[in-house]
Amino acid sequence: MAASLALCAALPFGHAQAETTSQVSQASPATPASQAADTPVLPSPADIVATLRAQFRVSAADALTIAQAVLTEANRYSMSPVLLLSVMAVESGFDPRAVSTLGARGLMQVLPAAHPRAFSNLKELDDPAINVRIGSSILRGYLDAAGGDIDAALWRYSGGGKGYARRVAVHMRRFSAVLGSGPKPE
Repeated sequence: MAASLALCAALPFGHAQAETTSQVSQASPATPASQAADTPVLPSPADIVATLRAQFRVSAADALTIAQAVLTEANRYSMSPVLLLSVMAVESGFDPRAVSTLGARGLMQVLPAAHPRAFSNLKELDDPAINVRIGSSILRGYLDAAGGDIDAALWRYSGGGKGYARRVAVHMRRFSAVLGSGPKPE
């Protein structure tokens, strides 16, 4: 499982390289098929919205906000959107108003006490776009500190939660199957 999760974390979802499914399908005839196949394909916002509405009963407006934030931050921090969606599924079940018993807030359950410099006002963590940006930044920092070891990064992100990486991997398989993006962890 560790190797397959590490592969997902290393996906080349680079800033300028990421393309949506529609962009790839509209590639010019001059573009070699092998080059189009090597380009990472991001799920469309509409596909993410449909998945969140069907599987997690998220409202259309919230699902669109989440989809846009996920795709923006996946691109900004060179991470798989499937990874970010999976972390949110485990952390908050896509409830932007979720607050844990320890005070972690929002979609990605950012813990204010652990990251006081990541935001200027506690209310910011209630904004889904800001919460996803901060949570993605934290996860990217943990991935970098762990040398790309996603199991170690997820362990740290969860505060040492037992079985956390496994739960994220289960959601990654589900999202990958539905959205058709990225490798499917084994």
